[in-house]
Amino acid sequence: MSDPVQDILVSLRDRVMGVSETVLATVDGLVVAGDTDKTHPESMAALASAALSLGHRLADQGKTGTLRQLTAQCNAGHVIITAVGTRALLAVITDEGIDGLAFDREIPTVVEDLKKILAQDTA
Repeated sequence: MSDPVQDILVSLRDRVMGVSETVLATVDGLVVAGDTDKTHPESMAALASAALSLGHRLADQGKTGTLRQLTAQCNAGHVIITAVGTRALLAVITDEGIDGLAFDREIPTVVEDLKKILAQDTA
């Protein structure tokens, strides 16, 4: 039987050129699922959690509303951290050839699908 969270992560990689790895984690840095090859999922979850927490504080301090996403632009790609509701986050590792338009189009659906699955786990 397939894991619906894992299916979503793999599907994002398959649908968006440049997405290479993903880690779904709780906001306190625990791995829920990962589609990784080179990235250590536990380390990414912990670091993404810390970054998201800082991002929330930045958004609050700047009075810019609820944080949705943080992006670290690097010389060989990006790390994009997206809030998945208030309890989880999705860290996406990309190469420099990321199709940003496709990512922006796909990520809202991915987040909503993940939120629905995570909500079922707490019901």
